[in-house]
Amino acid sequence: MAQTAPVTSLPPVYDPKAVEQKIYQFWERGGYFQAGKDTAKPSFSIVMPPPNVTGSLHLGHAWNNTLQDIIIRHKRMAGYDALYLPGTDHAGIATQARVERMLREEVGTTRHELGRERFVERVWEWKHTYGNLITSQVRALGVSCDWSRERFTMDEGLSRAVRTVFVRLYEKGLIYRGNRIINWCPRCATALSDIEVEHSDVEGTLYHVRYPRVDGHGDVVVATTRPETMFADVAVAVHPDDDRYRDLVGRTVRLPLTGREIPVIADAYVDPEFGTGCVKITPAHDPNDFEVGLRHNLEMPRCIGPDGVLTELAGPYAGLTREEARRRVAADLEAQGFVVKAERITHAVGHCSRCDTVVEPYLSDQWFVRMEPLAQAAIRGVEQGQLRFVPERFEKVFVHWLENVRDWCISRQLWWGHRIPAWYCDRCGEITVSLEDVTACGHCGSPDVRQDEDVLDTWFSSALWPFSTMGWPEDTADLARYYPTNALVTAYDILFFWVARMVFTGLEFTGQMPFSTVVVHGLIRASDGRKMSKSLGNGVDPLEVIDRYGADALRFTLTTGTSPGNDQRFYWEKVEASRNFINKIWNASRFVLMNLPDGADIPPIRRETLTLPDRWILHRLQETIRVVGACIDRYDFGEAGRALYDFAWDDFCDWYIEFAKLSLYGEDEVRKGQTRAVLVHVLDQLLRLLHPFVPFVTEEIWQSLPVPGEALIAAAWPTPDPALLDEAAARRTQQLMDAVRAVRNVRAELNVPPSRPVALVIRPADAEAASLFESVQDILRKFGNLSELTIDPAAVAPAQAMTAVVTGAELYLPLAGLVDIAQEVERLNRERQRLVAEVERAQKKLANPQFVSRAPADVVDGERAKLADYEAKLQAVEARIRQFQGSADGRM
Repeated sequence: MAQTAPVTSLPPVYDPKAVEQKIYQFWERGGYFQAGKDTAKPSFSIVMPPPNVTGSLHLGHAWNNTLQDIIIRHKRMAGYDALYLPGTDHAGIATQARVERMLREEVGTTRHELGRERFVERVWEWKHTYGNLITSQVRALGVSCDWSRERFTMDEGLSRAVRTVFVRLYEKGLIYRGNRIINWCPRCATALSDIEVEHSDVEGTLYHVRYPRVDGHGDVVVATTRPETMFADVAVAVHPDDDRYRDLVGRTVRLPLTGREIPVIADAYVDPEFGTGCVKITPAHDPNDFEVGLRHNLEMPRCIGPDGVLTELAGPYAGLTREEARRRVAADLEAQGFVVKAERITHAVGHCSRCDTVVEPYLSDQWFVRMEPLAQAAIRGVEQGQLRFVPERFEKVFVHWLENVRDWCISRQLWWGHRIPAWYCDRCGEITVSLEDVTACGHCGSPDVRQDEDVLDTWFSSALWPFSTMGWPEDTADLARYYPTNALVTAYDILFFWVARMVFTGLEFTGQMPFSTVVVHGLIRASDGRKMSKSLGNGVDPLEVIDRYGADALRFTLTTGTSPGNDQRFYWEKVEASRNFINKIWNASRFVLMNLPDGADIPPIRRETLTLPDRWILHRLQETIRVVGACIDRYDFGEAGRALYDFAWDDFCDWYIEFAKLSLYGEDEVRKGQTRAVLVHVLDQLLRLLHPFVPFVTEEIWQSLPVPGEALIAAAWPTPDPALLDEAAARRTQQLMDAVRAVRNVRAELNVPPSRPVALVIRPADAEAASLFESVQDILRKFGNLSELTIDPAAVAPAQAMTAVVTGAELYLPLAGLVDIAQEVERLNRERQRLVAEVERAQKKLANPQFVSRAPADVVDGERAKLADYEAKLQAVEARIRQFQGSADGRM
């Protein structure tokens, strides 16, 4: 039993701080998160996108983990052996930068002074001390991971998987070492992959520069935003079909400021419509120019070093930073008459995603993965329906990226990470790539070997996450049972960073998609729609939200009011609304528990004794079970949350509990027993449906309910009971509620206090409606606070009455003694005059063409909205006046 008699009451106020840690410890001690305890159940698995050990939980993590936890809790309750495998990523660049800063600020040393071995030891120490903070934060969110299977991307087993993949790809010719253009961060001093570069618009200058022809017949004008790279120019290119420059191909021009001669070449890469149709070719500092250089066998000198400083090739500009050199070179070009014009432009410039330094295209020896064959296999898998995206639109985006992918630079000039398993022989110059550490050259046998200094891109190891975490390359029981995984939940911004790489490595090394469904959510933005960032200072710490409102309020906020794949904005008001919803459930549960007798058994529900409201709430419960289950199955969490909110707040709390009071406070003990049975059953089922969304408060309440079971987390997921569906009861109860609402609305319109009794006349449209209203007289009298109730198919509206029309009946509320009609009409006429004046003012303003054409669009739209609001209010007031006048005249 969740709770043995006597039933204990809940505290008057729900306190998340007093509940959440206690409940999470209860779950962990009970082993409820652990998978594999019952292998007779069908399996279901999810791997957590591993957060960086350097970081702390941000709202994106909170959203992502909450969605996964909803899925896994739902599947666990639905009878699956559900595995939610957690872990963290070593995050090479970010972690190394964090530890280097710590050493510099706290110890006063550098990694170079420590040396590689001692530095890596310090990183491991840092990781053990601080790096696991994120897992405690995940726990605070209530995420039900199987912590016994927690993994880290540099665990021994995962490191073995990384080496295995590297060696096999190398042996297959899909990993190679080459001298190619890569993205280089001068600040982090390492290569970056394309998707580690964030492009943002910056202001710059486009310089149109004259390159004089050596033959003295004029000059060629090229446009560039980076004049500081001209010292590494090796050619000027034109399009082969550009008639303007056909006779120029094969001739030479002189490089400004240096006098060095360079050829004019023809290449289809050049867009003759852009600028002058002439392009400077700098193969060592531009990826497109690099390809041109390969096609034309051009030299590839570098004039910018890895530190972002100009080299000796730049002559008098050597030693300057890129920015300073650009200013000095531009000034000298202008002074010597080489600048035809300079125009300010805004253009996209790549920045390091870690430190925001402007990325330098840099020619360097690096390790690459040959992407084309791997990408093609992934594309085929998607096209064959092996992988589904939710929403579907992301499939096209995903495939488009794979179709245009470039080779992946996987080497990083760092010390923290998986060191590349390649050894260079100082005797024969060959490379030996090996799964085991090498002590002798695999080609000549020389012991003079040294391992590559670089480490692998962090995404190389995380690409293996779905299968390496389960023991691959060994044939483990977990791999056999839980791989492929079922669903991956991720934000759209790492579709290419991570998802694509997991797909092609999964296909290459296991022959299977690593997951069958990719559930894509958006990004969390600030309330004004801007991206949250440290630089803007608009980020929100989820732990602060949890501290103020509880984890359940944060979870419900993040999963409701959203649609799949779209961004959402964070509002504190929405968190408060979620907290209020949780309090509503808490208070309703307290009401149920306080109305259960101590020590008494709850009788079974007997349909023949149920009231109309009983049958209605049980019917609505079955509908809600069906809708919520279907929404979760199609990963539409926002719609599932909306259905739960509507049922819990409106149907159960606002209506059924009020209906139940009539029985609970009556004299019929059998009726009381049945009402208690319905209340407990509905609350039990509602808590089960809510549990994946708000697990803490639901578990705490459920533990006090007199229902079988040891924990809500292990309780069965509700399934609809067709025997409890009752369309007729739903329709009849809706008529009853409409009638109650109509009476309450009229009372509110007339400012009649709820405590003041009123009379009501109902004219039912047919015998069925008459029977309904006769059968629920006690409810109508109670809910409407009626002094008199007349139900008569032949009723005539009283001389002075307000009228309301509901399905199956007309309602008349006599006004005699309630309001002074003449006084109310006078007040309404004054309001009408005010609104007429406002409508005329707004119409006149909008009829003024100068206002409409000159005022900002939002101001004009605001004025139109005001006019529509005034017109709607005027219509309502005039309708009220007509109704009062009709009542005063004795007319309907």
